[in-house]
Amino acid sequence: MKINSLISSPSEWLHSGEGNNKIVVSSRVRIARNLNRFPFPGWARKNERIRILSITLPEVSSLGEMKPLAIVDSMDRFSPLEKQVLVEEHLISREHAAKNVGSGLAINSTRSVSIMINEEDHLRIQTFKSGLQLKAAWKLAEKIDDELDEKLEFAFSTKLGYLTACPTNVGTGLRVSAMMHLPALVLSEQISQIVKAVNRIGLAVRGLFGEGTEALGNLFQISNQMTLGESEEEILERLHKVITQIIQHEENARQKLLQEKPKFILDQVSRAFGILQNSYIITSKETLNLLSVVRLGIDLGMFPENYRMIIDECLIKIQPAHLQMAYERKLSSEERDQLRADFLREKFKNFPSPDTRHLQFPYHH
Repeated sequence: MKINSLISSPSEWLHSGEGNNKIVVSSRVRIARNLNRFPFPGWARKNERIRILSITLPEVSSLGEMKPLAIVDSMDRFSPLEKQVLVEEHLISREHAAKNVGSGLAINSTRSVSIMINEEDHLRIQTFKSGLQLKAAWKLAEKIDDELDEKLEFAFSTKLGYLTACPTNVGTGLRVSAMMHLPALVLSEQISQIVKAVNRIGLAVRGLFGEGTEALGNLFQISNQMTLGESEEEILERLHKVITQIIQHEENARQKLLQEKPKFILDQVSRAFGILQNSYIITSKETLNLLSVVRLGIDLGMFPENYRMIIDECLIKIQPAHLQMAYERKLSSEERDQLRADFLREKFKNFPSPDTRHLQFPYHH
């Protein structure tokens, strides 16, 4: 399996390039499609799922946007560890990781496109971009959708739009989401108000790995809930507007913390930095939360900007399956906590100490 070579370079959405990468880490678009005259995966018998896979996989593999292909295979060909790595990379859902014969996967080498076959729907087309680039992610997904639409006959109703296994995806079948890093809203205890306000207007806020997961590392996924009764443009527009407002709230919270509690910020960042540089045993949960605080330190100018890539890379590489893949063996949680600490000490060895000269300390004598 080519998973080792796939994860040896950072994924497309971690390249701190376009978009506002300080607060919006990445943009993702997911389109759900089903073939006409075939039962949905949850109702399909094994031989029907195998048939659907044999029809869709070659068409998906031949797409221009999938070149060069990194992975194209049936889910039973992946080991449990490889599946977990793909979940940690956000390339497949936890539900898809549980699939075997009759389900499949195709990923391009930049990891900007990942297509799941026979997850909840026959096709789940996912596209990823760094920063706030919802439109660019949508354009890429739309191009793939149009190409596949010409080769495969999708289940479509003139009254309802695209038909999907879950009623909340009927219509456009479109889910748009942004992964946001919101440490100041968490530190200033404003995050629950923001979550409530976002839920009230019909958007969803989820944790690092989507539905039912917690917001580790102060990372939150904001996405649309419903897909019926709104056009793709309206969904994109509405989400973009809300995300822009949340960016504003996060920036304001950062400013307020710097003005009113500079010592608190300095303490949080310096402690996080100290633990990452010097620990010998550390869990992935603690690591994610500490990396988040150091990332905030970079945003606030306490570390040089070019160290951001190290933080973003660590966010992925310190996770359980990635560690086991790197050490090529199954590790107990104690071993993982020790090897994770070794990895972090190495990464932070040449990291400069926090630079606080530009911070204003009102009570500094």
